[in-house]
Amino acid sequence: MPPAAAITDFEQLKAHPAIARLSEWDPGCIESVKFYLDEMTIYVRRSAIREACALLRDDPNCQFNFLSDITCVDWVPSEPRFEIVYHLFSTFSKERLRLKVRLRGEEPAIESVTSIWPAANYFEREVFDLFGVRLHGHPYLRRLLMPEDWEGHPLRKDYPVEGYR
Repeated sequence: MPPAAAITDFEQLKAHPAIARLSEWDPGCIESVKFYLDEMTIYVRRSAIREACALLRDDPNCQFNFLSDITCVDWVPSEPRFEIVYHLFSTFSKERLRLKVRLRGEEPAIESVTSIWPAANYFEREVFDLFGVRLHGHPYLRRLLMPEDWEGHPLRKDYPVEGYR
């Protein structure tokens, strides 16, 4: 049996605790939502990501107290080019939540969430190192996997397969 179709209608999903809390805080912070294969994804406005993460961590109806990953997707040549993806987990309700933020390709930057979850440190450094996304407010934003003198960001889709020569 094929999976049910994705639900992207905000009105159908607004009762979800995370969506309700974010909507109550700032109705304009949610750009879109998607529920598919029992997974909730919320697209959040770039300028609201740090506060949204703090709310979802601290609200007693949400309690997304575990940041399991931060990653990035490069959608070149589309604009917005990048998506930063935050994978959250509530150890209380055993629920997973995905937050996504879209970033334009020219000088992509977003606020760091290391003040919310210290574990974001290495995830954000990896996103910076491999995709070139700057994270404002990060305590130690340096390359993590590539040498300091490496040219470019190897997980960008326009990066040469054999590197720059």
